Amino acid sequence: NEDEKDTLQSISALKSAVTVLSKHNGGAALLDMQAALRATVHRHHDRLGDMLSIPEMKTVQSFIQSPEDYFDAEPTFKQSYAPQSGEIFGILKNMLSTFEADLSQAQKDEMQAQSAYEQLKAAKEDEIKEGQDHLEEKQEELANTDESLANAKEDLEDTRTSLAADQAFLANLKEKCQLTDQEYEQRTKTRQEEISAVSEALSFLTSDEAHDLFSRTFNFVQRTATSLSANRERAASILASTAHRVHSADLVALADSVKRDAFVKVKKAIDDMIAKLLQDKEDEIKQ
Repeated sequence: NEDEKDTLQSISALKSAVTVLSKHNGGAALLDMQAALRATVHRHHDRLGDMLSIPEMKTVQSFIQSPEDYFDAEPTFKQSYAPQSGEIFGILKNMLSTFEADLSQAQKDEMQAQSAYEQLKAAKEDEIKEGQDHLEEKQEELANTDESLANAKEDLEDTRTSLAADQAFLANLKEKCQLTDQEYEQRTKTRQEEISAVSEALSFLTSDEAHDLFSRTFNFVQRTATSLSANRERAASILASTAHRVHSADLVALADSVKRDAFVKVKKAIDDMIAKLLQDKEDEIKQ
């Protein structure tokens, strides 16, 4: 960064100044040192104000203005220090040590800051990854929930359709049951009327009077035939009337048989029909 770059330049200038003073170099080296040191003081004026006392600061400024005053005017083999050069040498070395210490501390602080940054970055990356995983999990849950909702809606629609079909079937079944009940009631009524008519006809044909008419000798054939015919007609009329009312073909046939057939055959036909009607009734109850 810029602060570290400025500090390195200042350390380089201070090292150069210390070297010049320690080796008693003049000429171009002295001029280069003067320019570098002037730039250092300018860049770090506020910092040097905290680092140096007022007399030390004046000494440094004086050295920058006239560095040659800090060397002997007539050097012998090597140019030597002027008496005041020892003071500026100490000040510059202290400045160098301070700048180097500050640079070292700044670099340590930078390393610590970098390490803290890396740790924070790693922690945040872990948090981001955890958040991403959590987001993906929630997205998957949402997708599953949407799918379940769609299935539930489809199931609900199917259930409603099935319920409507079941309700329609139930209504139809109730209607059929009602019709079946009505038909059963009508059949039961018809059968009961048929049984009553047949029973009445049978009871009439098998009464003592009819039996006597069938059993008498031929001495009274004409009178017997007349009375028997009247009884047959009466029995046939009962059967025919009921057959017409209940629309029964069996009763029509039986009424015709009563008119034409012999008594034994008529009685058997009546007994058979009663048995059939009773059996039909029993079979229908079982169903």
